[in-house]
Amino acid sequence: MEPVSALIAAAVGIVLGAGVGVFAGRRMEARQAELTRGTAQAEARGILEAAEREAGTLKRSAELAGKEEGFRLRDEQLRDVEDRRSELEKLEKRVAEREESLEKKLDAMDQRQERVATREEAAMAREKELESARREVEKGHAELAGKLEQLAGMSAADARARLIERIEEEAKADAAQSVREIRERSRREAEREAKKIIAMSIQRMAVDHSSEITVSVVPLPSDDMKGRIIGREGRNIRSFEHATGVDVVVDDTPEAVILSSFDPVRREIARIAMERLVSDGRIHPGRIEEVVEKASEDVRAEMHEAAEQVLYELGIHGLHPQLVEVLGNLRFRTSYGQNQLAHAREVALLAANMASELGLDVEMTKRMGLLHDIGKGLTHTQEGSHVEIGYELCKRHQEPDAVLNAIVAHHGEEPARYAETFLVTAADAISGARPGARRESFEHYVKRLEKLEEIAQSYAGVSKVYAIQAGREIRILVMPEKITDEEMATLSEETARRIEEELQYPGQIKVVVVRETRAVNFAR
Repeated sequence: MEPVSALIAAAVGIVLGAGVGVFAGRRMEARQAELTRGTAQAEARGILEAAEREAGTLKRSAELAGKEEGFRLRDEQLRDVEDRRSELEKLEKRVAEREESLEKKLDAMDQRQERVATREEAAMAREKELESARREVEKGHAELAGKLEQLAGMSAADARARLIERIEEEAKADAAQSVREIRERSRREAEREAKKIIAMSIQRMAVDHSSEITVSVVPLPSDDMKGRIIGREGRNIRSFEHATGVDVVVDDTPEAVILSSFDPVRREIARIAMERLVSDGRIHPGRIEEVVEKASEDVRAEMHEAAEQVLYELGIHGLHPQLVEVLGNLRFRTSYGQNQLAHAREVALLAANMASELGLDVEMTKRMGLLHDIGKGLTHTQEGSHVEIGYELCKRHQEPDAVLNAIVAHHGEEPARYAETFLVTAADAISGARPGARRESFEHYVKRLEKLEEIAQSYAGVSKVYAIQAGREIRILVMPEKITDEEMATLSEETARRIEEELQYPGQIKVVVVRETRAVNFAR
């Protein structure tokens, strides 16, 4: 029993101790809560007091700020009122001054009206006096006229008519004399001024001229190259002449071959092709055709570049691309040995210089001078004169009427309608008249060869025509699908007969018709 009692006692003790602990804890919590509540209330009271003090401070600050703002607004209003009062005073002063000025002007106008009225009265009185004097003069004039009619034996109308007639005759004689003097003086001055302008333009455009020739010399690295140019049984040289249409002269000239042709374009293509073949070393018919074709493209590019360069130098813009192309053809075209592109450029500059001196349209004059002979770039491919071809070409591409008039009028085929046209005509004559600029005999030779090719080209089925051997041989290349072997002989005979009838030439001309059929394929 004792252990049980002890356990019970221990349990009761534990329970009592726990109860006492719980009670003591609650008492301490209550006391702590009360302390906390007191502290919070004290802090709350402190916060409220501080807030009330701050609110009072803010209220006083707001009241002071409100008073200052009120004072500031009142001062601004007072200043505005003062400024407006000052402006009103100034306006009143100006109005008063204006009124005073108007009153003075009114007084002056009144005085002026009084003076005008006085002058009118004086004028009316003077007019009456003059009218009275006029009547007296008329009366005296009538009496004098009557006495003069009696003495002269003619009426006043007859005397007046005779006097007028005599005065008219004298005036006509004086006028005619003056007109003659003016015309003679104007002619002398105009001639002197024209010579001055032309001389100045020529001096400003003084250039050296070198006439075009009909041969080109191609240097060779050695004389052994001549054999390769000729080829086995002459195949290479025949292929070259066939492809280019020029004569290849291989003579005793050391380390050089000569290319001869009246057509400068063909000659230039042949020269470039020959130089490239010699430099490359591969000379055979297939290579010759390839190089000639590439040289032809390069020459066309060179002609186009030359035309563009001339347009840039002259400051001409807006030219149609086809006109530029035709203009480039003049790079290798000549007239009596004179290069046509250089001639066109020179005419443009000469005419522009004269136009600037005379106060005319310089830019239009340049354009007219440059295009006046553009038809010569197509005379070798189209029928008609260079005037007709150039006119139709420029008209088709909508060139100004002044340009068209310069084309048709610079050879006197139509009258000139623009002052600039006269300048282009004069510049054309000046350019062609330079010493050494042209050679008559060379032009005749070229025209004969061109006519020779034109006759052969007129037949249907002809693809290419080359006049070679200085015009002693003409080579006609025909299209095999249009010309048969039997028709070749007929074509040769008809061409020879037309040459005999239409041309004058020394010696004889050989007509060669070539018909070639090729089958081309590629092994891939």
